[in-house]
Amino acid sequence: MELKAAGTAGTLESSDVMVTLEPTADGKIDFSLESSVINQYGRQIRATVLETLERLGVNSAKVIVNDHGALDCTIKARVECAFYRGCQCDMDGKFDWGGVIR
Repeated sequence: MELKAAGTAGTLESSDVMVTLEPTADGKIDFSLESSVINQYGRQIRATVLETLERLGVNSAKVIVNDHGALDCTIKARVECAFYRGCQCDMDGKFDWGGVIR
C-alpha cells in the first residue's frame, strides 16, 4: 500500500498527538515535530514515528506531528491510522490494526 492522499489521525487534546502524512515523490521522509515536551522526548517521538513508518513500508512522505504528551503506543496508533486513511484503500475492514506494533 502507498499513500495516495493526506491522512490525519489524532487530536490536539492533552496526552494525545495529531499526525498528518502527505504523499511526496522525492523518496524521502520530510519530518516536522511540534511538541510541548520536545526537549525531553523529541528524539524518542521521532524514532517512534520513523520506526512505525518503516514497518508500514513508507519511504516517501511529508510527516507532521503535533504532540501534546502522548505515549509511544498512542503515537504508533496515530501514525498507523493516518497511513491507512491516506492510502484510501477499500479492504472491507481487513486492516492489520496493530498486528505487529512493537
